[in-house]
This record gives sequence, C-alpha cells and structure tokens, in this order.
Amino acid sequence: MQSLQQKASEWSGVAGADAFAIDETNLFEKLGLQTFVDLSTSFYNRQERIVLLIWPIPHLRLGTLVFDDEEQWFRSIFATSKKEDAIRNQYEFFVQRMGGPPLYSERKGHPALIGRHRPFPVTHRAAERWLHHMQQALDSTQTIDPDSKIKMMNFFRHTAFFLVAGDELKNPATKGAVPACKHAASKPAAE
Repeated sequence: MQSLQQKASEWSGVAGADAFAIDETNLFEKLGLQTFVDLSTSFYNRQERIVLLIWPIPHLRLGTLVFDDEEQWFRSIFATSKKEDAIRNQYEFFVQRMGGPPLYSERKGHPALIGRHRPFPVTHRAAERWLHHMQQALDSTQTIDPDSKIKMMNFFRHTAFFLVAGDELKNPATKGAVPACKHAASKPAAE
C-alpha cells in the first residue's frame, strides 16, 4: 500500500525532494512576513475582469476568484469562511511552514492539514482548481523571486495532492477517475 506521501508525489508529479526543497532555504527570512501576507491576500482578494454576455449588451464586472469562482462547486467550499480569517489562516501556516515563527500553531494548534480539511471535498479536481488560483497569486506577488516561486509551487502542488490522498482515506468512494479541472497542470513547476 502506498503512503500518503507516495500518492502525493505520484498524483502531483512532484518528487518528495522537490516538494520539500522549501526546507533548504528559510523562505520566511528571505521573503519576510509581508510577502506571505501579500500572497495570501492575493490568493483570496485577487480580482479578474469577468465579461458577462448578457444580451443585448455585454457587462463587465470584477470577480474575486476564490470566493466568486466561476464554478459553483468550488465556491461552495468557501461558503462558510470569512475572507479575513481565510487569509490569516493561510499566511500564518505558510510563515510557519517556511521557516518563520509558529504563528498558526500558537493561535490554532497543530496544523493537522488533513483533519482541518476533513469537512471539505478535497478531490483531484478541487486540488487543481486551488492550485490554479495559487499559481495566479504567486505570479502576481512581485516580491517573490522566480526560484522561490518554483519551490513554493512544488510544495503547494505536492501538499494539495497529499490532502487528496488523505481525503480518500476518510471516503474511499471518492477514489478513481475524477473529471479534471480545466486549469489542471500535469507537471510540477518548471525550473
């Protein structure tokens, strides 16, 4: 039987060594707290122009892509979350995991990612959708250098599929082929 880490590597296309390359450099010291705040804020607050084709005149509006994602099933994952709490939880976890102080653990206890994500449908499709948004947030955070972006995205990709593997432990019925998210990436971040 494969371990969760082995499944994560297989499904994400990211070898464990590449996923944990974030441990080779203290990214918190390199990038600083504000960069992680900016990344998480961008992830949840990033806006995109959305053109609604409403006859007879197209309408333009700004959409917050995580909380206002075009796919209802993905939006529903965040339906009970307050955006400010989601931003704080995410950046505190990232800071802690990438070499900074244990902000997340001090406030909420052990991260226990699989347990904390238990209420949500953590499927292959959801992982790819989350990764799509995270890639865009990374791309829009100018204070992160290209090498750090690659290391971070490899970690995020591997971790997302680690959570999928953990989700399958709680619900074996979710195993098997799942329709791919249209934003799916089939390989790790390019070096």
